[in-house]
Amino acid sequence: MWKAIASNTLTLFIVFLVIASGLLAWGRQEYSGPGPLTDAVCVKVDRGASLSSVSRNLESQGVISDARIFRIGADYSGQGRGLKFGSYLVPAGASMVDVLTIITAGGQSTCGREVNFRIGIAKADVVLRELDAATNRYVEVVSFDPAVEAAPQSYLDAVEDKDLRYRVTLAEGVTSWQVMDMLRRVEFLDGTIAERPPEGSLAPDSYEVVRGGDRAALIAAMQAKQAAILAELWAERAPDLPYASPEEALIMASIVEKETGIPEERKQVASVFVNRLRQGMKLQTDPTVIYGVTNGEGILGRGLRQSELRRETPYNTYVITGLPPTPIANPGRLSIEAALNPDDTPFIFFVADGTGGHAFAVTLEDHNANVAKWRAIEAERGAEGATGVQGN
Repeated sequence: MWKAIASNTLTLFIVFLVIASGLLAWGRQEYSGPGPLTDAVCVKVDRGASLSSVSRNLESQGVISDARIFRIGADYSGQGRGLKFGSYLVPAGASMVDVLTIITAGGQSTCGREVNFRIGIAKADVVLRELDAATNRYVEVVSFDPAVEAAPQSYLDAVEDKDLRYRVTLAEGVTSWQVMDMLRRVEFLDGTIAERPPEGSLAPDSYEVVRGGDRAALIAAMQAKQAAILAELWAERAPDLPYASPEEALIMASIVEKETGIPEERKQVASVFVNRLRQGMKLQTDPTVIYGVTNGEGILGRGLRQSELRRETPYNTYVITGLPPTPIANPGRLSIEAALNPDDTPFIFFVADGTGGHAFAVTLEDHNANVAKWRAIEAERGAEGATGVQGN
């Protein structure tokens, strides 16, 4: 009888092991295999949320197939205590392993809503946008110019969300006064900016910020980034450039930035000004004259007058020789790179060509022909005043 009992017990134990092994294999497959999502979704992890509540939420959204297996796997891997609050994009077919990695990796949220304060040359706007998980593209919800408009109610409702993300984006070519003025207007930042940052010292880029963040700290971050870019590119500069210091290269970069918005032209434009400096010619560029008129405080909004082109100011490169005393805007990385590694060309003239780009020339005769073409285009458009370097 004891042999029968022992035999039955052994049989049951073996059956149990087989079932347990099967369950373990199934659990591993469920944990590491493709998940049930057929389309990407945004999942939200609340601040202070427990692994249990997060796993139940993931299961209810159809992100994972079994909350218990997810919790067991998270605990076993040691990642269960590493949840990071925020909103995260989970792709279709993501395994539980993938999902756990996404919500514990940290860093900025990858989906949900964000406010982007964009400071441009002509205007600034606050944009509330939301990621469309299906297309992985942001969709604008509402935008407004804080300089002239009150925040709409939909924006005011949105900022009640503590998980809303914020960023400030500077366009290439904005002036330091514009940045300072606009940062003072936006409501989600705090603190004061004691004085206007030196022109050219701010790196155009997109900066992650937090609600209530310090304005002066943000300015310092912009300055640190620009200083790092300038130092890096100065070390890689072409030989025999007509600059006595990195600061002079930054001045040139700001002129290049204001003269062309076409990335492919930057190094050509820089070559024109470098050639002029080497030959002792005046730079003769309108953006420097405009800066002398506006002091960088907004845009001119009209063509330059002949009296302004003749007036002697430190920034009137039709009158002075060499570079102006400071940058005339905050140049981006590509313009700094162009100033420090210009194309090797014989060009000393350029003028707008009517396509958004410029026509370059070596001789005054060819340049005058290009100017005549541009004047004809202007006449057709009813515009006044050509831009670019003009011949004497």
